[in-house]
Amino acid sequence: MSTEAVAKRLVAMCRHGQFEEAQHELYAKDATSTEPEATANGPLGNVKGLDAILEKGKRFQAGIQEIHGVEVSEPLVAGNWFSIVMTLDVTMKEFGRTTMTEICVYHVKDDKIVSEQFFYDMG
Repeated sequence: MSTEAVAKRLVAMCRHGQFEEAQHELYAKDATSTEPEATANGPLGNVKGLDAILEKGKRFQAGIQEIHGVEVSEPLVAGNWFSIVMTLDVTMKEFGRTTMTEICVYHVKDDKIVSEQFFYDMG
């Protein structure tokens, strides 16, 4: 599967809220997930390995009371890399309703996502 095919599949699955399914299907077993430096040591911090990424996703989901909407841009592909903009309109259990927007950058190797990195403002 080409980087573009992986990117389009990830976008389609995320648009349908199939985040965990996408990770199982598209991620390498030793993939890494990197947050901005300000949150790298927090509850969703930097992790390595598919199991750790899945657990990180479960912790994030556990903090959500309700999802009001998900928007995912078309992917921008450059070689073995692609990026998307993701916007979540959610009610968080601790913070109430908020809109989260981030740039997500992915690296693909041997038809699998080997790293994801998120860029967003805190606050």
